[in-house]
Amino acid sequence: MASELSTNENDDDDSEGIEELLALDEEVEREEQEGVSGLRFSEAEVLTKAQRIVLELNGENTKKVIDDNEFVLVLGYAPWCPRSAELMPQFAEAATSLKELGSPLLMAKLDAERYPKAASLLEIKGFPTLLLFVNGTSQAYTGGFTAEEIVIWARKKTGVPVIRISSVTEAEEFLKKYHTYVVGFFENFEEPEYKEFIKAATADNEIQFIEVNNIEVANVLFPNIKPTNLFLGIVKSEPDRYTAYEGTLEMEKVLQFLDHNKFPLITKLTEINSVKVYSSPIKLQVIIFAKVDDFKKLLEPLQDVARKFKSKIMFIHIDIADENLAKPLLTLFGLEESENTMVIGFDNKVSTKFLLETDPTPSNIEEFCSGLLHGTLTQYYKSQPIPDNKDASIQIIVGKTFDDLVLSTPKNVLVEVFTPWCVNCETTSKQVEKLAKHFKGLDTLVFARFDGSGNEHPKLQVEDYPTLLFYPASDKANPIKLSTKSSLKDLGGSINKLLKAKDKVAKDEL
Repeated sequence: MASELSTNENDDDDSEGIEELLALDEEVEREEQEGVSGLRFSEAEVLTKAQRIVLELNGENTKKVIDDNEFVLVLGYAPWCPRSAELMPQFAEAATSLKELGSPLLMAKLDAERYPKAASLLEIKGFPTLLLFVNGTSQAYTGGFTAEEIVIWARKKTGVPVIRISSVTEAEEFLKKYHTYVVGFFENFEEPEYKEFIKAATADNEIQFIEVNNIEVANVLFPNIKPTNLFLGIVKSEPDRYTAYEGTLEMEKVLQFLDHNKFPLITKLTEINSVKVYSSPIKLQVIIFAKVDDFKKLLEPLQDVARKFKSKIMFIHIDIADENLAKPLLTLFGLEESENTMVIGFDNKVSTKFLLETDPTPSNIEEFCSGLLHGTLTQYYKSQPIPDNKDASIQIIVGKTFDDLVLSTPKNVLVEVFTPWCVNCETTSKQVEKLAKHFKGLDTLVFARFDGSGNEHPKLQVEDYPTLLFYPASDKANPIKLSTKSSLKDLGGSINKLLKAKDKVAKDEL
């Protein structure tokens, strides 16, 4: 994951036995949710229970623990890793819940930096890493990273893909513990559709599936189910809480339904859920960059907008003050210094991007989304501000001026494409400056520079920097690439030949 594993060989020959169970995390910082007092453990209770449940692995016991237990879920971490610190309290809470549910799974943690040999044995290569060992064979963890998601994934992988609920009391207790789930109502648990339901439950790694055959119980979990012999729906903790499945009940179709409906109307992006969000099969995405307080004011009207495009466009909120999450995406638009609310769109089917360039009001965002959905938006290409090129021997070209100053001008144009971080660009720039001075009196030739890191244009696709492109006056659609490794004399000679050749073509045409 985010951080690489240290290879320092400093294993301690600790004498800790397998029976010694240690706390998973020294400080559990989690706010108790309103309205669920007594249903979730307090911080102290989580810590105390985790001390009795989570096993501390070390250089002595790791192999024996893996070999002697059917199921072991291992968290490889480093004390200094922020993402490890985020995951640890969730892992601790999951361990407590699984123990209470009677799960056969052993939960264990390994300080992979302190015990690199043990980490190498388990093939832990970064922090944090979660691995499930089944009879000594490992498989990667593919679930979510909240305590609830860890519990769901672990139970599915250890033989409990579905929970059966038989009474109203059981249903009410279930609702106190789970926020998102899939409910299936079947008449006798023997239908062919039921088998498809079980296949889907087993294949899915994130959502708890429950099965019922009593309509009264079913309506506690998903209100207003009609008394038929078959029903499936997903429940989430948000305004659009209930979504019923429509169509024939087949595994692949059920999984597709979940992929398009498991996220809330607007998903807050975090380090932990980013992989899951970006791997969504919903290819149209609208991202709202806003400060937390500003977004709170927008949330309700934005949910109304998102509801109109449900399952067609994925709506994401990113705190614009979060540099790790916001800046990389804003940089794609040349807006990395922005502090005000911004709205961008992506069509990941064809890798195109769009920018809302009007005020981010709900009505403007809705119009933007409609254009994204119907393919009528103008694709966005980033551009630096238009510079003042008056009296400049080398014209500065930006995304917005490329058409006018390169493609539409009746002159020949030599464009130097560079980036500020390019090691070899400085040498080429000096050569271009000398060439511009040499050809200064020639009215038919313009020298120009284009910063490829801050500007884009659909007709300029450059992969290497620096790049020199000669745009002939008579054929702007087919620029000629010049070698940046040539000497100044050779470059000058090449330009002369191109100018003469184009002049000859022009005279012949006359």
